[in-house]
Amino acid sequence: HHCSSSQTSPSGPFGSELSLTLQVQKHLEPFRLSLEKLQDVSARLRKDMIRGLGKHSHHRASVKMLPTFVRATPDGTEKGDFLALDLGGTNFRVLHVRVLEEEQRVLKMDSQICAIPQDIMLGTGEKLFDHIAACLAEFLDSQKLRGQTLPLGFTFSFPCEQKEIDKSILIRWTKGFNCSGVEGEDVVNLLKEAIHRRGDYDISSVAMVNDTVGTMMSCGYRDQSCEIGMIIGTGTNACYMEEMKNVKRVEGEDGRMCINTEWGGFGDDGCLKDVLTEFDEEVDKTSINPGVHTFEKMISGMYLGEIVRLVLLKLTEEKLLFRGCPSEALLTPGSFETRFISEIEEPDSGLENAKKILTKLDLDWDLVDACVARLVCDTVSSRSARLCAAALATIVNRIRINRGLDHLKTTVGVDGTVYRKHPNFSDELQAAVRLLAPKCDVTFLISEDGSGKGAAMVTAVAQREASIMSQGSRAVKTMEADC
Repeated sequence: HHCSSSQTSPSGPFGSELSLTLQVQKHLEPFRLSLEKLQDVSARLRKDMIRGLGKHSHHRASVKMLPTFVRATPDGTEKGDFLALDLGGTNFRVLHVRVLEEEQRVLKMDSQICAIPQDIMLGTGEKLFDHIAACLAEFLDSQKLRGQTLPLGFTFSFPCEQKEIDKSILIRWTKGFNCSGVEGEDVVNLLKEAIHRRGDYDISSVAMVNDTVGTMMSCGYRDQSCEIGMIIGTGTNACYMEEMKNVKRVEGEDGRMCINTEWGGFGDDGCLKDVLTEFDEEVDKTSINPGVHTFEKMISGMYLGEIVRLVLLKLTEEKLLFRGCPSEALLTPGSFETRFISEIEEPDSGLENAKKILTKLDLDWDLVDACVARLVCDTVSSRSARLCAAALATIVNRIRINRGLDHLKTTVGVDGTVYRKHPNFSDELQAAVRLLAPKCDVTFLISEDGSGKGAAMVTAVAQREASIMSQGSRAVKTMEADC
């Protein structure tokens, strides 16, 4: 593949293409993880999950295993009207959700997006929560809900330490927020205080919802065997129902609790060194959070395009692509978007899309280049799916063994653009899970609006549980009085 296309090697055109293929494959080899390697990764995650659950080891664990205080999945008796707030970025959404028991359906009645201006993102916490309370008031008016006191589910996608279903302490702001007076404080309290400052409406109860838990719960009403939630989008994470007796940080031995694994941090202690390629190390070095979220950086949408760009650049420098001539665009970090991978791997139009994208990146390509680019995309996304499968297999195997079952049937609620949009991601993921968890029969459901409907379901289940608890304690009091 020299800078003029007319030259071919002595063995004819196929000889040169064969040697080209072998050289390209050599560079892609580190991405191809054998079944043994994946089983090994799964075993390492299992160890890390146990460390994260431990009372005295969790603060050192790279997989945080955070208790969510969600103690049950839907049982089909939930009903009524709920509000949901979803704050995870520069906008937040307010939703009105209605749960219908007779049809086992969760309806999103309406929703509204409210912008958060820059000055509020960087101002005081009081101003932020006043702004949220004002948008909620406006929404209640538009829905003619002002007179009712409704329960609210709050999806707040920032690192928090949850103390109870309605008590969550912000550890630190991320994603461009830096409001004073919120870090170290209970966000439920700040929201309630802002609503009380207005004094023109009230909410009955608040449940804090992690987005993975919302994903699990939004599927849980349709399919009550859904006890895992997984997100593979810009980032990646998963939650699952763990036996309370293994959750050492929370009092109580009975029943189950949903654990937010925060598996994106898997490998932050260096345990995945042998799986990382030179390209992963480069992505990590140039990211905004070097050394953090090792697993996420090999899997999620925020990084896949950049991994592909670095591989294409390396192959170009080795004169295996584009006649050894990189373009300005190819040399620019972030120029190869993750969505390009999905477009290039489309079964019917992939090659045409590849040509368009390479042209857009100002590259001087021929047909072989387009095929190699497609191979690179396929290799990187396939590794992502297989690593994700190894992590998911760890969870389903754990649930099976926790319950002493020979065979587990379970459902995973899934969300995220990588899972939804990539043409073969879900097939690859499912095939690998079957190999890595052969005694588990795993169904995948795409979550419908986890941060809205799921947040409402968390709230509904929390209310159901709370009323069972209070009925129980009333019964005990009555018995005591009778005695």
